[in-house]
Amino acid sequence: MSLLDHYTHPHLPNIALIGQVSPVIQIHLLAALAAFAIGAVQIFGPKGTGMHRILGWTWVIFMVVVAGSSFFIRIINHGSFSFIHILSGATLVAAPMIVYAARKKDIKAHKRYATRLYTGALLIAGLFTFLPGRLMWQMVFG
Repeated sequence: MSLLDHYTHPHLPNIALIGQVSPVIQIHLLAALAAFAIGAVQIFGPKGTGMHRILGWTWVIFMVVVAGSSFFIRIINHGSFSFIHILSGATLVAAPMIVYAARKKDIKAHKRYATRLYTGALLIAGLFTFLPGRLMWQMVFG
């Protein structure tokens, strides 16, 4: 099988690789996946309900866990912080802003902050996890 064939034939992700990484990476990954799923429900689901509020708080907590745990993950820059850690800092600033805007009934700002955080910290940063050599790349394509 050639290298091209390997990457063009879909296969199930190698979930066993999660067990081979540090607990902080496991926590980071699981919190990110939970935040990704909950965020999608929040974006496309009904707004202003009790469930939206509960899921919103849950999402914010997961986002803080994702951002906080990232500061203990320094594999890609030889033990130093990398460019991606800027997003972690921004997340720790944006998460309370999302809650504050909602509590002040500034729904326009709340929606804008939450959508930008979801897009930047989960979608865009998440795409970087699929770079060759990284865990998600190895799980899906390896």
